Amino acid sequence: MTNSPLPSPTDPPRTFAEEVEFLRRHTDGVVVLGADAGGPRVAVVGEYQARVMVSTAGGDAGACHGWINHGLIASGARTPQINAFGGEDRFWLGPEGGQFSIFFPPGTDYTFAQWQTPAAIDSEAYALVGADANAASFSHEARLTNVSGTVFDVGISREIVLLGAEGIAGAIGVPLPGTVNAVGFESRNAITNTGEEAWTRKSGLLSIWIPGMFRPGARTTVVIPFREGPEERLGPVVNDAYFGQIPAERLVVCEGRVFFRADAQHRGKLGLGPARGLGVAGSWAPEPGVLTIVQHSPPEVPTAAYVNSMWHHQDEPFAGDVINSYNDGPTTPGGEAIGGFYEIETSSPALALRPGETGSHVHRTMHFAGERGALDAIARCVLGAGLDDIEAVFFVE
Repeated sequence: MTNSPLPSPTDPPRTFAEEVEFLRRHTDGVVVLGADAGGPRVAVVGEYQARVMVSTAGGDAGACHGWINHGLIASGARTPQINAFGGEDRFWLGPEGGQFSIFFPPGTDYTFAQWQTPAAIDSEAYALVGADANAASFSHEARLTNVSGTVFDVGISREIVLLGAEGIAGAIGVPLPGTVNAVGFESRNAITNTGEEAWTRKSGLLSIWIPGMFRPGARTTVVIPFREGPEERLGPVVNDAYFGQIPAERLVVCEGRVFFRADAQHRGKLGLGPARGLGVAGSWAPEPGVLTIVQHSPPEVPTAAYVNSMWHHQDEPFAGDVINSYNDGPTTPGGEAIGGFYEIETSSPALALRPGETGSHVHRTMHFAGERGALDAIARCVLGAGLDDIEAVFFVE
C-alpha cells in the first residue's frame, strides 16, 4: 500500500484551498459546496464514489477537517484490497464479514489476505447528477455477489448537503455560540434493488454503511453515548472483538459513555448494537481543539435488524451494530497500517428490498472549533461529557 505518514497532532492541516487544488490536480469530478469563499465549505470527489474528502468552517484559507491519503492519491496507483483515499464521509455497503459478506470470496477463511473491498465502493466513479452552491447529487449502478453466491443489482444515489448555522443548531439542540466556528454537512444515501429477485434474509441482505475518516491525534478520543440497561434486555454494551479485543488502556466504558483512543497506533474496532446506540457519536481532539459530532437517521422500526460484519461464519447474521469506530494501526505485527486515521461509522438496518424498492440512510458530520467553554457546553449537551471529563479518561496529568 502507498500511504501517507502519520501526521503529528501539532502539524497544521493544509488549507481548504490547498486541499482542493491537490484533489483537482490528481482526480476528476471535484465539487465544492459553499457559496462564500470565506465561510463553511465542503469538497466532494465523484471519482472516489462521491466522497466528502474535506470540509472547513473558515473558507479557502481555513484549516481542513478530514483525513486524506496524499501519498496514494499523488501516486496515481490503485492498490489491492482497498484504495484508502481518505474522506470524512464515504459510501460503503455491508456486511463486511459472515456468510453474507460482500468483501470475501466463497470458501474464505476471513483473513486480511483474502479481504477485498468491492470495486463499486472502492474504485469506481459515481456520476454527477446535479449540483448547486449547497448540494450535489450523484448516482451509480453496481452488481455485487456475497459469499453465499447471491447476486445484488443495486442502484446507488448520494446527495451531499451543506448545512447552514440553523441546520447545525437544530441538529445539536442548542444555539450555535458566536465564539464557535462550525461546518456541518450530511449525506443522504439510498440504494434500490434494480434486479428481478427480492432480497431476503435467507440469501443475505445489504445495508448502507457510511464511514468517516479523520486525522488522528495522540490525545484524540472518540466518545459514544449509549442506552444504559441490563444486558439481558439490551445486549452487551460494546462489541470490541472485531480485530482482537481492544486493550483496557484504549477502551473505557463509564457512566453511559464509551471512550476509545483515536491515535492510529493500534488497530481495533468496536461497535454498539441498535438497542444501545443513541444515534450519535463524536470525538474531541485537544490539539488542534476540534469537537466532531456524527449523527445518523434512526430506523423506521426500532427493532430493525442490522447486518453482522464480524469476520467469521455467524450464528446471528442480523445481530450487527449501528454505530462503529475504528482506530487504524498495523494489520500484522510489525507490518503496515492501512493509512493512519480513525473512523466514526454509522449503518442503516438490513434492507430487505423487493424489486424496485429503495432503502435510505442519512449520515451527518459537524465540526466545531473556538472558545473552549462553548465547545464544552456543546459536548455536554450532545455527548453527555465535558471536555475535561473526556481528556481525563486516558490522559490524567
